[in-house]
Amino acid sequence: MTDTVLRTPDERFANLPDWPWAPRYVDDLPGYEGLRVHYVDEGPADADRVFLCLHGEPSWAFLYRKMIPPFLATGARVVCPDFLGFGRSDKPVDDDSYTVPFHRDMLLAFIERLDLKNITLVVQDWGGLIGLTLPIAAPHRYARLLVMNTGFGTGAVPSPGFMAWRQYAASNPDMPIGALFQRGKADMTEAEVAAYDAPFPDARYKAGARRFPQLVPIADDGDPFIAISRAAQAWWRQFEGPVFMAVGMKDPVLGPEVMARLRTAFPTCGEPFEVAEGGHFVQEHGDEIAAAALAAWGGR
Repeated sequence: MTDTVLRTPDERFANLPDWPWAPRYVDDLPGYEGLRVHYVDEGPADADRVFLCLHGEPSWAFLYRKMIPPFLATGARVVCPDFLGFGRSDKPVDDDSYTVPFHRDMLLAFIERLDLKNITLVVQDWGGLIGLTLPIAAPHRYARLLVMNTGFGTGAVPSPGFMAWRQYAASNPDMPIGALFQRGKADMTEAEVAAYDAPFPDARYKAGARRFPQLVPIADDGDPFIAISRAAQAWWRQFEGPVFMAVGMKDPVLGPEVMARLRTAFPTCGEPFEVAEGGHFVQEHGDEIAAAALAAWGGR
């Protein structure tokens, strides 16, 4: 590693609770040569279905620990990458390294490298803002959607809760990440809090986490991502595959009102599955969400 890119020491990830999966890495994605991307890849390599789980800010694949087992139990393959700057992926130290194209193009290259097909896209937060735009680049790869507290980056006026979060992130460059997760789920164990803190030994590792809130388009100002997001929104309005929505009802940033508006983009989406005690990181209730989604999809 150079002084411009950090790699979290492996020992930081020892003894992760409810996390039996070995890390996998790729470090030669086109345009990202030398940057190591971490991912979980479990289940049969030749499975007829793939659950692609995309985390958001400031989490990592660990957020999906309660959803991976029920997905695997269906016989599917489950893939959960970490964005660069997060989890066990490498972390450029310059805040300006992190742009929407930087993250989006990495995911597109990653999906092509693994040649993922018949994808059930599972998204929340930035996993959704970026993830929901991925199908317009390769529509044939996507079959279903499980969408949780997120939105499209169309430049719409954001919620007061988001603006408060954006200001907080800008004012706290060494944000206490584990504590943020515990604030949303008071009964989180200390081991779980430590797992969310693990990727970030100190503030130098948090450039990606600092940057994401500032990248959300909050006005129609010509940001190219707005046009991509609007194209994606139009694509989903024509999507005929199954869509399942779960809503953390106590999310102050992307809560019920935001999700009610988002639902209009998905014609095949039924009544949302409401997680009464779910906050922003609704995957902390992922076992019940996964069970409900799989039941709606006939157990697959």
